[in-house]
This record gives sequence, structure tokens and C-alpha cells, in this order.
Amino acid sequence: MSGQGELFPDPLFDDGFDGMPDQLVGFRGPTACQVVGITYRQLDYWARTGLVVPSIRGAAGSGSQRLYSFKDVLVLKIVKRLLDAGVSLQNIRVAVEHLRRRGIRDLAGITLFSDGTTVYECASPEEVVDLLQGGQGVFGIAVSGAMREISGSIRDFPMERADGGSVDDAPEDELSRRRTRRAIS
Repeated sequence: MSGQGELFPDPLFDDGFDGMPDQLVGFRGPTACQVVGITYRQLDYWARTGLVVPSIRGAAGSGSQRLYSFKDVLVLKIVKRLLDAGVSLQNIRVAVEHLRRRGIRDLAGITLFSDGTTVYECASPEEVVDLLQGGQGVFGIAVSGAMREISGSIRDFPMERADGGSVDDAPEDELSRRRTRRAIS
């Protein structure tokens, strides 16, 4: 379980960051791209086509910033892995719709398998064995492993609150440091 004062509690046991719900605190598009390993162009395309849309704040015109929740970033990571494995976009859309309906705690307990065309969800070791005995499944994605990977790498990036409030202990980027120094001088 997460400890008091911990900025990024273990997402397997908590539904938000620093006690704030996942719907309130998120990450901008460039951060999501770096954490997931995709280009901003891919992210933009996926948002515009409805594959993975930001659940906190969508784009509202030129200059506006999308804001992705931790769960959104997790789904982006899964989409990238499925695409890398050769799963069709059509089947990925079906999988994403299914994942979106699940809570973060539910997602932590599943493993996705694919034979390159169909995506299967397994929530128990028995289901994995049944799937593999049926001749299905070529690769698997343990969602909890992707969660741990993301929460480990996302710690180095700034968070933003949807309501404009500040997020304590967020890492300061170089541009912010320069602005602060300029304002003090």
C-alpha cells in the first residue's frame, strides 16, 4: 500500500495521484508520448480518430493542451504494444473499448494475449492455460507490468491539474526554472 506523502502511490492500490482522483490530475501530450514511446503525430491521430482520447481534457482549439490521466497513458502503452505485435487497428479499437470500461484496479489483474489478429483477456492462471491449450495466444501483455513500468518512468515528468490548481512536489522543467529566475531578477 502507498505511504503518506508519497507523490506517486502504487497505481495497483490507489486510484489517483497524491490522493487526487485520476480524473483531476494528468499529463500533457508530450509527456504521454515520451512515457509511452510514440510520436506526437501518432498521439494526435489516435485522439482525433477516437482510438485513445484524453479523459481529463481534450483539445479545444489551437494552443489548447490535451490532458491524459494515468489510465489513459496505460491504455496508450497497451495500444503501442499491440500495434508493435501486428494486431490490426480494428481489433485494437475493440480491446480499447473494453479496457476503457474497466477500473484501474480491474486492469491490474488482467493479462492480454493475442495471436496477431484477436485480443484475448485473461484474469486468472486457469484462463491463460485454457487459452494456450486451445492453441491460441502468441504473446501476452501483463497490464500490471505495464502499470509499474509507466509509474516508474512517469515520476520524472510534470503533472497538471485539470482545474488549474498546483500539484505539490511536481518536478520543475528547465523552462520553468528559467522563468522563475527571470521573475526574481
